[in-house]
Amino acid sequence: MAKWKKQIYKLPKGHGWRAKPGNKIFVANRGDVRFDFPADWVPGDSDDAVEFLDREPPDDNCRLKVSVIRLPSGVNTSALPLTDLLEQAVKDDHRQAFARKETVHVRRPDLELAWTEIRFIDPIERREACGRLCLAHGSGIVTYITMDFWLDDRDRFGPVWDEVLGSLQLGVYVADPTRHYLQ
Repeated sequence: MAKWKKQIYKLPKGHGWRAKPGNKIFVANRGDVRFDFPADWVPGDSDDAVEFLDREPPDDNCRLKVSVIRLPSGVNTSALPLTDLLEQAVKDDHRQAFARKETVHVRRPDLELAWTEIRFIDPIERREACGRLCLAHGSGIVTYITMDFWLDDRDRFGPVWDEVLGSLQLGVYVADPTRHYLQ
């Protein structure tokens, strides 16, 4: 698998992208995936996804990961069974969930997503943790987003998850982010 390549662009004034106060904007592949996340979070070191942590390890309490799948042009994702695919992802999850919340299914004009929460025991810390898993598709893009945190921190990190999903955009491209002004 190819390593992720990080590039940071200083956007000109008037570019049009706005994050809520206290957040930054993450953009993958010039717009395949875009969402807001807390400004003080740090990049993680994952080989299989882009990862953000609430603090530098080993003091981190929350891990947010995103994977991007660009489908070949012409593939119609409108009939993609997100709930069934998410169900399979939960079954295949290595963390051996002992509890699971009901799946939330959301249709927006620009994308469709399904997400759920599982609970498991962290094998290293021997502590109860939550994992949230989301599959979303739109504009020929599929993304898989996960977030893990301690059960005790659900009230603190739940709003972060809500902001990530609420600000999620797929397939909103910028040819040259340093020169393009969004309307």
